[in-house]
Amino acid sequence: MRELFETMIERLFADLSTPAYVLGCEGGEWPAALWSALDESGFTLAGAAEALGGAGASWADIYVMVRAAGRYSVPAPLGEALLANWLLSKAGLEARVGALSIAAHSDLALSDGRVNGTVRAVPWGRNVNAVVAVATTDEGIPHVVMLQRNMACELTSSLNVAGEPRDDLVFHGAQVVAYARLPDGLGVDVLELGGAMLRSAQTVGALHALLDMTANYARERKQFGKAIGSFQAVQQQLAVLAEQTAAASIAAEAAFCESDDGLAALTIAVAKITTAEAASFGASIAHSVHGAIGFTEEYPLHLLSRRLWAWRSEFGSASLWSQRLGAQICQGGSEGYWPLLTHHGKQPLTRLVSNRL
Repeated sequence: MRELFETMIERLFADLSTPAYVLGCEGGEWPAALWSALDESGFTLAGAAEALGGAGASWADIYVMVRAAGRYSVPAPLGEALLANWLLSKAGLEARVGALSIAAHSDLALSDGRVNGTVRAVPWGRNVNAVVAVATTDEGIPHVVMLQRNMACELTSSLNVAGEPRDDLVFHGAQVVAYARLPDGLGVDVLELGGAMLRSAQTVGALHALLDMTANYARERKQFGKAIGSFQAVQQQLAVLAEQTAAASIAAEAAFCESDDGLAALTIAVAKITTAEAASFGASIAHSVHGAIGFTEEYPLHLLSRRLWAWRSEFGSASLWSQRLGAQICQGGSEGYWPLLTHHGKQPLTRLVSNRL
C-alpha cells in the first residue's frame, strides 16, 4: 500500500502542485483544483478504518504521502485531513470527505451537543468545511468533536511566514456535527502530538527538495571558470545539508512507524526536535550556496525555505519539545531511562505547566 500511495501522490503533486500554482495560492487562495483531485482520489480517508469509510492504512503507509506534500510545498491541509479522519475513526465516528482541518490549540466546552470556545491557528480555517478538535464536558471528560465552519462562527484571519492560513475561530453554542468520547490511550494533546508528527514529515520532504535544488545549482553555477560545487567550502556545506536531511528523515519515519494503534510520544518529540533543527540548518545553507538569486520571487527556493521556517515552530518548537522530553527523562531517573527508550515512546510526555517554559 505504501508504494502505491507514494507513486500515485508523487505523480499528482508533480502535475498540480507546481511552483507557479503554489505561489498563486499564497495569501489564502484556496487550491480548488488540487483539493478536488485529492478528494476524488480518497487520499484524505487513508488512515480511517475500512468499516468507517477509510482504507485502513497505517501511519507508516501515510508517511510517504505527508512527506510528498512537504516536497512539493502543497498549499492544502492534506496532513491535517488525514489526522482528523484517523482520530474520528479511532473514536468510532465516520470518516469525512471534503476540506477538513484540525485545531490542536483550543479551549472548547461541550454541553448537550453544543460547543463554546475558541480554536486557534487552524490550518486553512477560513477555507475548510469542518474542523476536528477536542472538547471537554462539564464533568471534565474529553471528547472528539467535529464542528462545521460556517458564517455563524467568528473568524480572525492570519497567515504564517509561508503565506498559509492559520486562523482563529470562535464558536458560540455551535451545534456539533459529530462527537464521541476520546478513546482510551489518547490524551487531550493528541492533535498537537499528531500535528508535530505531520510537520516532521513535511519538513523532511522540503529538505529533500531543498538538497536536490541546491546540489543542482552548485553543479551548474560557475565562478572563476568552474562550478562552485567543486570548491571545498561549498562541498562541505552540501555535506552538512545532506547529513541534516538524512538525520531528519530517520527521525521522522521512525515516529510514523512506531505510531500504530496510538501516537509514539517519545519518538514524535525526537522527530520534531531533529527536523526543526535540520530546517534551520538546511534553509541557511541553501541560501548561502544560492546567494542573491535565492531571495528572488521568481526562483522557487523561497517556497521551501519559508515553509521550513514556519513548520519548525508549528505544533511546538524544538525548544518546547526538548523541555518536555527532558522532563520525561528526568522524571524516570537513571533506572527509568532504558525502559523509556525500549517502550517505543508510547507513554505520554509530561506536560510542563511552568509559565516560564
